[in-house]
Amino acid sequence: MSEEIRREIEERVILVGVAMQRQEEETKASLVELEALAKTAGAITIGSVIQNRERVHPGTYIGKGKIEELKNLIYELGATGIICDDELSPAQLKNLEFELDAKVIDRTILILDIFAKHAHTREGKIQVELAQLKYSLSRLAGLGASLSKLGGGIGTRGPGEKKLEMDRRYVRDRISFLKNELEEVKKHRELIREGRKRIGKPVLAIVGYTNAGKSTVLNQLTNAGVLQADKLFATLDPTTRNLCLPEGKEVMLTDTVGFVRKLPHHLIQAFKSTLEEAAFSDLLIHVVDCSNPQANKHIEVVYETLEKLGAGDKPVLTVFNKIDKEGADLCLKDLKAFKSINISAKNKENFEEMLGIIEQKLLEDKILIKKIIPYQDGNILSAIRTYGQIIIERYENEGTYVEAYVDNVIASKYKLKE
Repeated sequence: MSEEIRREIEERVILVGVAMQRQEEETKASLVELEALAKTAGAITIGSVIQNRERVHPGTYIGKGKIEELKNLIYELGATGIICDDELSPAQLKNLEFELDAKVIDRTILILDIFAKHAHTREGKIQVELAQLKYSLSRLAGLGASLSKLGGGIGTRGPGEKKLEMDRRYVRDRISFLKNELEEVKKHRELIREGRKRIGKPVLAIVGYTNAGKSTVLNQLTNAGVLQADKLFATLDPTTRNLCLPEGKEVMLTDTVGFVRKLPHHLIQAFKSTLEEAAFSDLLIHVVDCSNPQANKHIEVVYETLEKLGAGDKPVLTVFNKIDKEGADLCLKDLKAFKSINISAKNKENFEEMLGIIEQKLLEDKILIKKIIPYQDGNILSAIRTYGQIIIERYENEGTYVEAYVDNVIASKYKLKE
């Protein structure tokens, strides 16, 4: 494809935000993120507009004067449309398109488009479609009685069913079908979790703001081969891999969908079965991009989202990533985490220390056993080696003497408690 043709089909957009209570700096930062989202979706940002208002205009999002200014800017810059930094109501969307005579999309539509682009597994595609349908259901608009259909033959005379009602019925039926599909996926996930619980293998979930470096951390620790890219929501589908800690203990490590400010409610609901991996984990590894000027805001957003998912009470180890980048803030703090550490996932800097902290934390909930395991019970010794942490192991006449830390599940299963 030639450069000229590529430019012709590329979206050229102007970003629009409303700064309420004079929070202009906050809105500017949000528009910087919106530009990154637009770039990920394949659009070029050619301008931005911020209006200071007490609240968004209920009918058009921005005021009349700003609409005129925006209309002129669209013409002057040759923009193909605008992207608003908040979720618009159906009326706001319709009125803005009418006033500007241009394509209008909001932050939610943009994020849904990115999710649709990056979802590859069956579960991911179902979740994205479900979120899209829920969003569109309240925005279906008919053309009144002109869309009514007239049936042919006896018993079918009259206005019949409006096209709008048919559209809504189709969307509701499709939503119901997709919910049933996701319920099956959820049951499968629950079975996997139950299996993990039975064998006593701890589960660690990597959480964090999108593009903080979560996938890089997972790849460096487990060679998972997950896509790494300097873009928002590069990976959507969660990946779980085995990880062997320095003292030999095995754990499960799961990457999760990145969080973002103003994450659409529909997405949180649709991706709940994926995101709730964090709620069912034993420990959260919170990855923060310490080179991002908005790092503190990102930390706040992550904790808000974890609360919504029911994972607010989980122990959190915060790793401030990208210390190798220019502008990295090495003095950042996370007072909600039990511990924090500065790392470079790219260079694997301070990884050993990070794993040591994880190992020590996991031992806090373990019990110390001192047992002779008969030689014929090799399966018990194997379980202790795999899921526990052995301190002493020596061979004696009656069997293998071990001193080890194991969790209660393993201790109960193999009757290891004193």
